[in-house]
Amino acid sequence: MTDMTAVAAAPLPYVARLTLADLGAALREGWRDFRRAPGFGCFFAGIYVLIGLGFVIFGAGTVLWTFAVSLAFPMFAPFAAVGLYEVSRRMERGEPLDWRKILGSVAAERDRQIPWMGAIIVIYVLFWSFLAHMIFALFMGLSVMTNISSSYEVFLTRNGLMMIAVELGVGGVLAFVLFSLTVTSLPHLLEREVDFVTAMLCSLRVVRENLFVMLVWAALIAGLTFLAMLPLFLGLFVALPVFGHATWHLYRRALV
Repeated sequence: MTDMTAVAAAPLPYVARLTLADLGAALREGWRDFRRAPGFGCFFAGIYVLIGLGFVIFGAGTVLWTFAVSLAFPMFAPFAAVGLYEVSRRMERGEPLDWRKILGSVAAERDRQIPWMGAIIVIYVLFWSFLAHMIFALFMGLSVMTNISSSYEVFLTRNGLMMIAVELGVGGVLAFVLFSLTVTSLPHLLEREVDFVTAMLCSLRVVRENLFVMLVWAALIAGLTFLAMLPLFLGLFVALPVFGHATWHLYRRALV
């Protein structure tokens, strides 16, 4: 992993004002990039799908596998996302889409700041998991003798419904915070020589100064990604590349 001090903190770039029209334009450009290079999109989306399938197949009912797969995702997901950004960046510059060069660019990120972002996401996921278990214990502590894997009616009790509401509320807030830290930071790190702290600060500024637009963007990503997961994750082979490419174009509009 790169030494944090190897990259000097750069001045924060100008944050542009975004509109819903910018979201629509970014999505259209993301769809265009996916149609121009579907092989790259499906390849990098396949990483997410394989991890998701691993979670379902190996993680179900197995604490060790669940923990391992949960940590594998935030470590590898940033590199897959960078692959999609690199494809869009090359299209933007009119450069050839060469598999060796694109995969080489992704591999080169291991010596820059992306691994630090992966480490931050892992720590965040661990904290999120710990908090979720604490909330469960707080509301369902008196139901420890109930097998929740086969007795789902326990969730329909007053405590069960309150727990679900709190879990969704807290999870939603934490998910949006993570979204705010990463929405532009990953493409920022790919394009410019900045440290990961600077990239995250810029990402937070983008969200803060375009709160409504970014809330809509987060909702679109969450909603459409969830729908894409329903047919055995197959929809992710389209949804993830389109959102990945679109994120690059939104980043280009947001940070000047």
